[in-house]
Amino acid sequence: MNRLVPLLLSLVALALPGLALAGAQRQEALAASVQAALHGAVSDSAAPEPIFPSPTEKARWLGEMSQRLIKRFPAPQERIDFLKTVYYEAQRAGLDPQLVLGLIQVESGFKKYAVSGAGARGYMQVMPFWVRQIGSPDQNLFHIRTNLRFGCTILRHYLNIEHGDLYRALGRYNGSLGRPEYPNMVRAAWEKQWSFSPIKLAQQGETARN
Repeated sequence: MNRLVPLLLSLVALALPGLALAGAQRQEALAASVQAALHGAVSDSAAPEPIFPSPTEKARWLGEMSQRLIKRFPAPQERIDFLKTVYYEAQRAGLDPQLVLGLIQVESGFKKYAVSGAGARGYMQVMPFWVRQIGSPDQNLFHIRTNLRFGCTILRHYLNIEHGDLYRALGRYNGSLGRPEYPNMVRAAWEKQWSFSPIKLAQQGETARN
């Protein structure tokens, strides 16, 4: 019976896209070198445009992801700006943009001003202590680029700590290390809601033209 719990939670999250399962990253002491590196990562100025493998893949990715986000972001320009920011910040941190979209779906249900019971804020539910620890007082976690910059940087930090183990890194991100529910939900959202295959889309386009 216990094995069914993570699966049932994953199905609930996918059936109710607005559901948020926000946890709370736990504040830990950071070595001075790590703190300096993370501070540099969140302070570095961002490029205005993400870099895609090609203009064709850029158009396909933005077009496909935009269709999936219409209900959450009805305004087209807001939707595209959000997706470009997700792609850029994920790419910058060495993460899959679709993984980041899955995490946002589970953490906040794509609510910009979401606040968890523990005080985590914004799309990626970042705890305010991170601003004090590696940021600066003028950084607002409800600002889209700031929130995604911190969220992606923190997930990358946890991946580094866990030597690339995504399951454990996601557990740390959610403050539920060792429990399967949250990592399973994010993986399910990533693979079932936000997967993207440019090759498959290209083949579909060829079929439509023929």
